[in-house]
Amino acid sequence: MDILLLTVGKTTQQYVQSGIDEYIKRLRRYIPYKIECIADIKGSKALTADIIKEKEGEQILSNLSPSDFCILLDEHGKEFTSMQFAGHLQKIMSSGRKRAVFIVGGPYGFSQAVYARADQMLSLSKMTFTHEMIRLFFTEQVYRAMTILRGEPYHHE
Repeated sequence: MDILLLTVGKTTQQYVQSGIDEYIKRLRRYIPYKIECIADIKGSKALTADIIKEKEGEQILSNLSPSDFCILLDEHGKEFTSMQFAGHLQKIMSSGRKRAVFIVGGPYGFSQAVYARADQMLSLSKMTFTHEMIRLFFTEQVYRAMTILRGEPYHHE
């Protein structure tokens, strides 16, 4: 199975990108993992939050195939410990789907069409983080999950 992290907007902070790059490099020995960015909506200052969500939603949905297992990273999603997430990720990988797509929306969240397409919602924390930091945290958690599933000594209980 391939894992794709689909995000709205680019990572602009170099220190965040350096961390992401490090964990992607580490993940290569476990699973195909990629991050794709959808461009920010142009002229968004003149648009309402609902219109921005709709336009972002159209772009998100156009990047999904019908067979993708789609998980939204959303504040209202289910929370897991790292051990639980590893087990959950194992179930997703065993589902027979070719690709799991985890999605980080824009600053206003997701459109109703994207919520309707989602197979699951996942929350990384009850706290609020920047969308850029979520990319780093999530990528690290996927790496952590892989080491847990392999019984490697990265994670400590």
